[in-house]
Amino acid sequence: MRKFLTLKENRDFRRAYSRGRSYVSPILVTYIIKNNQNNLRIGITTGKKIGKAFERNRSRRIIRAALREIYSDLENGYDIVFVARGKTPYVKSTDVLEVMKSHLKSAKLLVK
Repeated sequence: MRKFLTLKENRDFRRAYSRGRSYVSPILVTYIIKNNQNNLRIGITTGKKIGKAFERNRSRRIIRAALREIYSDLENGYDIVFVARGKTPYVKSTDVLEVMKSHLKSAKLLVK
């Protein structure tokens, strides 16, 4: 399994928010934008509206666990930003995985 390349710069997140295609559900919001590189970069954000620190950390853990399941099936050349919603800390990673798959299938990023 390849290691996640992560988005770290604020400008990369802002570019995904402003120019990227978004997919929304009550559990997760996904922003996808093509990058000029031949690699896949992932960003995960959780805002203060999610709750206290342990809820935000749980949300990030759940999203990463779901992403590990399908990371090898994703197409290269895109920046993907996952944003946690209010329900995210209270669901299991399998629920997030189903939502994530539906978003990425809609964007035609799942290879398999």
